[in-house]
Amino acid sequence: MALDPLLAISATDVGELLDPKSCIAAVERAFRLLGEERAQAPALCGLHVEGGGFHVKAAVLDDEAGGHWFAAKVNANFPANPRERGLPTIQGAMLLMNATSGEPRALIDSASITALRTAAATAVAVRWLARPDAETAALAGCGVQGRAHLAFLAAVMPRLRLLRLHDPDAAALRSALEAAAALGIAAEPAANLAAACRESDVCVTCTPSRRPLLEAGDVSPGALVAGVGADNGEKHELAPALLARAVVVTDLLAQCEQIGDLHHALAAGALRREDVHADLGEVIAGRNPGRTAADEVVVFDSTGMALQDVAAAVVVYQRAIAAGRGTPVALAR
Repeated sequence: MALDPLLAISATDVGELLDPKSCIAAVERAFRLLGEERAQAPALCGLHVEGGGFHVKAAVLDDEAGGHWFAAKVNANFPANPRERGLPTIQGAMLLMNATSGEPRALIDSASITALRTAAATAVAVRWLARPDAETAALAGCGVQGRAHLAFLAAVMPRLRLLRLHDPDAAALRSALEAAAALGIAAEPAANLAAACRESDVCVTCTPSRRPLLEAGDVSPGALVAGVGADNGEKHELAPALLARAVVVTDLLAQCEQIGDLHHALAAGALRREDVHADLGEVIAGRNPGRTAADEVVVFDSTGMALQDVAAAVVVYQRAIAAGRGTPVALAR
């Protein structure tokens, strides 16, 4: 029997097929299944090269209709690309396969999927860990990932009245302010990140920083801090003392202790592995409580797990089939 053609799905297709509400729902379900121990823990492999690195993330996940899916994503991360080569920082591809038959089903631009599913994970964390009355947010890093967060934060913060944006790159900051205005989000530039975070209910960092951007005294009681940028062992956005002060929730503990802000806190002796409160999936599944007091500082260490990728990719693929989008590519003859 001949294999069906592989469907190549572009970044444009991803952006038009995957809306925030659907992406948040898919990613939240993936976290829940992991928390209920109905999904395998995902796998991660990383390799460093001069000026950047590659990581491979893979996972298996069932969809709501009983379909079985496997996805492997290969991302390259070269922070100097925009400045030196006019190329995106993150480039790569995701292979989606039928986990029952092994058939390759789609090859999807991974940078677009990564930006959206990462923003969705932050949104899920806000939904489960922020105070219900949260109405202000601060966002550090106004590049592709930061701008992707705008619509997702608005989707889960019905009381959002002000978003403070911080980025030393004036062009990136301007682009984010324009994007926020287009979405109807009231936003203002914040020259001082610490001051902006002290005045905000939700603080999100989406940068490639290799030194802490936020210290323990830079957030107010009751804040949720989502550290998004530390997705390899060299990146570092949140000071160990901040994690030591907070209730720490990870996307995946085994991964965060290797590459997230958590691993810096562990290395510094600021806290122990057993001090971590829970994985987000355990909170969603009801196995551990989320926020238990209005004045708790909660840190969500988001390193990005492959279950998010599979969840988002399945939605994109199924919608591409229904809409006749994508380009068929015959690999097997």
